Amino acid sequence: MKAQDIMVKNVICVDMDERLPNVRQIMETNGFHHLPVTEKDKLVGIISDRDLLRLISPFIDSASEQPRDLDTLNRAAHQVMTRQPITVKAETPVEEIVAWLKRVDISCLPVTDDEDHVIGIISWRDLVNHATF
Repeated sequence: MKAQDIMVKNVICVDMDERLPNVRQIMETNGFHHLPVTEKDKLVGIISDRDLLRLISPFIDSASEQPRDLDTLNRAAHQVMTRQPITVKAETPVEEIVAWLKRVDISCLPVTDDEDHVIGIISWRDLVNHATF
């Protein structure tokens, strides 16, 4: 089995200048845990829900909200993304994907073509959903 057999296709990506409120909304609306970041349609980074939880103030939309809390929303995707994420190609064997996820403690891998365009994404959930026991 290869990446192309289990990857999620038609991946939603955000531009590197996209602001965090929109990034958060896209992730929440679609139930995503990861969002690839592109510049001129080429992958330049990835944002996880953990990145957002770590950076966005927990006091947003609460009675305790302060101006400095709102400032955490003014960041752009490129300011919080993981740069140069590990990627795989469509032909990458699933065993190699599992090895990457275990070796570097990540939970998803973007699938790119030879020009660094995102053509899919694979998370550990996709691996579990396609596991043959």
